[in-house]
Amino acid sequence: MKNQITRRNLLASGAGAVAGLAALSSAEALAASESSSDTSSGSTDGTYPTAPLRSGTVNFGVVQSRVHPVDAANTKQTLKKNLGHMLWLIDRAQYYGGHKDFLAFHEFPLTGWDRWTRSEILRFAPELPGEETEAIGAKAREHNCYISFGTYAQYKEWPRHIMSVAVVIGPDGKIVSQQWKARNIHGVFVGFELFTTTVYEVLERYVEMYGWDAVIPVARTSVGNICISPCKMEPELYRAMSIKGAEIIIRTSTGGYNHLDMRNVCQANKVYGALSNNAVSPGNKSFFEAAGGGGSVIIGPGGEILAEVETHHEELINYRIPMAHFRSRHRIPDVHTELYAHVIDGYKSRYAPGAFLDYLPEGLDEAYQQFKEKARW
Repeated sequence: MKNQITRRNLLASGAGAVAGLAALSSAEALAASESSSDTSSGSTDGTYPTAPLRSGTVNFGVVQSRVHPVDAANTKQTLKKNLGHMLWLIDRAQYYGGHKDFLAFHEFPLTGWDRWTRSEILRFAPELPGEETEAIGAKAREHNCYISFGTYAQYKEWPRHIMSVAVVIGPDGKIVSQQWKARNIHGVFVGFELFTTTVYEVLERYVEMYGWDAVIPVARTSVGNICISPCKMEPELYRAMSIKGAEIIIRTSTGGYNHLDMRNVCQANKVYGALSNNAVSPGNKSFFEAAGGGGSVIIGPGGEILAEVETHHEELINYRIPMAHFRSRHRIPDVHTELYAHVIDGYKSRYAPGAFLDYLPEGLDEAYQQFKEKARW
């Protein structure tokens, strides 16, 4: 690959994204924007590309919903049940408290999470687009709103890979954006590691296929510039999103959250934020049903909490964001990169990118051994 993969390139990605995005049928959604402009090279005056707003105010909703892990022995029935519950929640969210322009679900409302193997997840992970996104898209058209959610996903272009993807569906019922998880966290779980494929695990091939602009995508929609990620404790990632023009950053979660982390992201970058976590998880055989549930929140650009779920039960919160007024005054972060670039470029991360380009672990335990052997420090 011609482009050298450095952290500086992640903040100021190279040209050629348009050519890369044309390589595959799924690449259009990975461009992650209703606007086709490539903003990877940054701004010279603090402004950033946007799409026209549908309204000066955006009624933004966060749906904290129950998680029912898919039964690996009965995948079709349980996945269908979870989809049906999600569609019911969309109707209820639009019924109560006025029309919502955007509904943000958490990380895995369709599948839940459990200690599945790769082969098990491949039996039920949705394809994008697919039956599930068609059904959710019909609700988006019915209610004239955007809907986002995280999901396991699989692609024909990536055989046997399982991605964790944030999907944004527009009011026309079509997928506006598919934002892959940027990286997996390491060293947190005792005795196992996640084996979902993220951008970092296949970085070189990802850039060749989709271009650098898709590494940190921004969905420029009629309700604002949207970025979504489940990554925690990664301020550089969210700074890069903000430099590329993010106005609302959505953090999806399953079984855990960190208000302080997300509030710092919003305050440091002066953007709106939402943390969408799951409610209780009944019937999960791997952890307590209330473990890590609850606490979904909407945060203002000063780091202040604007709306919050104070329980672990299923609930909706919403806040009317004055997007037109915010946009008229908002500028990208003023970051003194010249001070830090020499340190960042000389830094070596614990795990090199590309871990899943040559070998895909079958399960969580095998992934643990693979990363243990690949650790550079």
